[in-house]
Amino acid sequence: MGFRHNNVLHANHFRKDWQSRVRTWFDQPGRKLRRRNARKAKAAKLGVRPLTLLRPAVRAQTVRYNRKLREGRGFTLAELKEAGIGKKEARGIGIVVDHRRRNLSEEGKALNVERLKAYKARLIVFPRNSKKPKKGDSTGDDLTAPTTRENLALPPSFVHEEPRKITEEEREFEAYRTLRNERAAARNEGKRKVREAKKAEEEANKKK
Repeated sequence: MGFRHNNVLHANHFRKDWQSRVRTWFDQPGRKLRRRNARKAKAAKLGVRPLTLLRPAVRAQTVRYNRKLREGRGFTLAELKEAGIGKKEARGIGIVVDHRRRNLSEEGKALNVERLKAYKARLIVFPRNSKKPKKGDSTGDDLTAPTTRENLALPPSFVHEEPRKITEEEREFEAYRTLRNERAAARNEGKRKVREAKKAEEEANKKK
């Protein structure tokens, strides 16, 4: 580090009190234990309820990831209606409702309706007062049935096709040629309609 020409002299501060500005994490193991105990206490407090709320199976966004199924925010009102569950009732039995989401495909809607029906079939609602069960509460043998705290797993994102021989029809099918023909037909749709209308008009004029 040299000093040359008419520049400002260096005034490096190498004797700062850095020890007082160091952030330590000596409480990390204690925090870990505290979080673990809190989770155990919460699980014990929930009783036999599932550990997580039921959420819908949705496709991830964009062409790159839409082959993947993941958990969405909540079920749509249409899905709940088709499964025969009210939106207020759903919140009380551990089902998340998202009033903003819309169903864009029949397949996706059917998948989540089946998910709701499967959940409802497995659901056991213990009455607050066993002598006076309310509407919707489980009764009889259902109350003594074995319970699980695991929620419904997501279905497979796609079903693999069994290996098979290629048919003659598939062998003769020209995929590239078909795509190009369809593309050309879509592009020239307007011109074709104009041409047909003009031809029909000329024929009508000839008949006059």
